[in-house]
Amino acid sequence: MSATLELRAGGASLGLLPDLGGSIVFWRNAAGMEFLRPVSDPHLVAQHGRAVAGYPLVPFSNRVAGDHFRFEGVDHHLAPSFAGEDCAIHGNGWQRRWRIALLSDSSATLALDHTPVGAYAGQWPFSYRAQLRYDLHEAGLSIGILLENTDTRDQPVGMGFHPYFPRHSGLKLGFVASSVWTNGPDHLPLLRIPAEGEWSFARMRDAGDAAIDNCYAGWSGSAFLRWPREGYALTVEGSPDLSHLVLFTPPARPYIGLEPVSNMNDGFNRTTIADSGVRVLAPGQVMEGHIRMTVARC
Repeated sequence: MSATLELRAGGASLGLLPDLGGSIVFWRNAAGMEFLRPVSDPHLVAQHGRAVAGYPLVPFSNRVAGDHFRFEGVDHHLAPSFAGEDCAIHGNGWQRRWRIALLSDSSATLALDHTPVGAYAGQWPFSYRAQLRYDLHEAGLSIGILLENTDTRDQPVGMGFHPYFPRHSGLKLGFVASSVWTNGPDHLPLLRIPAEGEWSFARMRDAGDAAIDNCYAGWSGSAFLRWPREGYALTVEGSPDLSHLVLFTPPARPYIGLEPVSNMNDGFNRTTIADSGVRVLAPGQVMEGHIRMTVARC
């Protein structure tokens, strides 16, 4: 079992698993409030049944349809990584061991160098270097993600972070986005519609029991969560490159997913969509994304 690396800032503590995808295993304050919920997802086989509360999404977010995409005239086939579906999901950073590059009491920088050789070739066909930085504060957490193209060829990329938030104490949620992608039976984008009516969270409301697993586009960069019976609120902010937000509200589960990401679901196969969020990095080019979560009493 992977050892947990613990950061501290005042009474706050953050548990990390560098050997298991650079993931978070817990985040709590001095009063014992858990701001993230550890979840064991049997579909993510590479997590080996270990419950994690959040993990990085590099070099892309969400699904790639049929484990396949075409880039610059070349067909690329990825190894399936989500049990029960014919798809690769969330890149390969969550499947790999990250090394500790820098460490202090309240901060950790993790690094991953990917080269497509051997078993890793099926995970992603291009070389890249990624850095993941966690900065814990007594009243917040900052996450920075950096992705550098270390290949000799251009490559398409995306990024994001997948946190699970506890769905207790009357959790309320609010954010603004211009549109949302409905899904087909294959969980892939089907139709883009305005984020209105039942799709709107412009006014804070209960997370509800509806089964949402959709990508919002034109996200404003801020989302708000409130646990009124616990008396805590959390603001989640993403940098401009993270212009999409994936909302996951599985019915009857004690958590929700709220994922600031750069690219739409299956973006590598949606090249005609101008704001798909997929970036093409030339050799040596870098992409960065930053997420800040701030705690307040309410």
